Amino acid sequence: MGKVNLEYFFARRIAAEKGGRTNMVMVRVATISVAIGLAVMIISLSIIFGFKKEITDNLTGFMSHVQIKHYDDRDPLEARPISSDQPFIDAIQKLPHFKKLNRYALKSGIIKGEEVIDGILLKGVGADYDWSFFEKNLAEGTLPVVSDSARNKNALISQGLASQMRLGIGDRMELMFIQDPPRTDRFTVSGIYHTDLTDLDNIMILTDIRNVQRLNNWSSSEISGFEVTADDFSFIETFSYDIFALLNSMSKEITEPLVVIDLKENNPLIFDWLDTHDLNAVIIIVIMLLVAVFNMIAALLIILLEKTQFIGIMKSLGMKTFTIQKIFIARSSYIVLKGMLFGNIIGLALCFIQEKTGILKLDAEGYFLSKIPVYIDWFYIILLNAGVFVSIIILLTIPTTIVSGIRPEKTIRFE
Repeated sequence: MGKVNLEYFFARRIAAEKGGRTNMVMVRVATISVAIGLAVMIISLSIIFGFKKEITDNLTGFMSHVQIKHYDDRDPLEARPISSDQPFIDAIQKLPHFKKLNRYALKSGIIKGEEVIDGILLKGVGADYDWSFFEKNLAEGTLPVVSDSARNKNALISQGLASQMRLGIGDRMELMFIQDPPRTDRFTVSGIYHTDLTDLDNIMILTDIRNVQRLNNWSSSEISGFEVTADDFSFIETFSYDIFALLNSMSKEITEPLVVIDLKENNPLIFDWLDTHDLNAVIIIVIMLLVAVFNMIAALLIILLEKTQFIGIMKSLGMKTFTIQKIFIARSSYIVLKGMLFGNIIGLALCFIQEKTGILKLDAEGYFLSKIPVYIDWFYIILLNAGVFVSIIILLTIPTTIVSGIRPEKTIRFE
């Protein structure tokens, strides 16, 4: 016969017993408390991860992870070009976490509508540009055709800008550029996109890089800079530093003063705002954990009081205090695991519903997103479950210390 685990055996027997009415009520309250607490933790964590991922993906679509440009390129009205033929390009492509690199050129200007005018930023891209972000957010029309063979004057504008200027697919839009001498140019709207980053949506227009080079009076080898994207945003700071170190090591071969700036440095306020969500997540998790632990302790104390006679009998038979404590910890673990099972089902189900339907909306002006985003990171969900279970069980060892104060000669006769 196999060895019987006494703690597990007695814990199962205690769990199988109905117990008093108060016992049953408190067990249900504790189970519900753990379930609701864990569900709230999962939802909170998924929403915070969703915010970070969606906003980061949108910003990356507009700016990439890292930009390499002229050190003095601060004034958009006086763009400083750099050469597109740089000695570091091949070396960057061999760096860890490298994903893609493309050239770009910028030109600030003004768009003129029938009744209004507004400031815009014309971004020129080449055949090496990855259009996947704008393809995903394309509201109507088609993306501008950009190739090395022929230049066209098609442009991609945002839905907000198109609505404001009363432009549709195939319409011609007039852009004005403040320079010496001032000049105007016309582009054809080939496509209209929409993201929830309104501030960028309302100024960014994309076209062939050669259109911007011509407007800036640049040669075909002059550009505003390079956009470099890593394969994982979590490595952006390391990746940016690697690029900086590479350029620094090749300083003798590079003839222009260049600066390396990553997405976080370009958007410090947004990322500071996102970082505050981490503190919110910690506060929510701690509060929910404390509520669950409080109810679990209350349930465990009631179970201990109802089983005072059982404890006395076990002690009189020679069972050690620590072994008796483990019996009640094992009993509590059943309650915790049951609550966690329901908590995972509720939390993940609500996350999946929001992810698929987007039923809960947001004000895009204030939150940069039009619906509450959800991203389920299974690693952190598993880590959260493990952390919650271990934390509750460790804290439940405190009330079980009353077992040491129970005396067999008094409690065996206890009714």
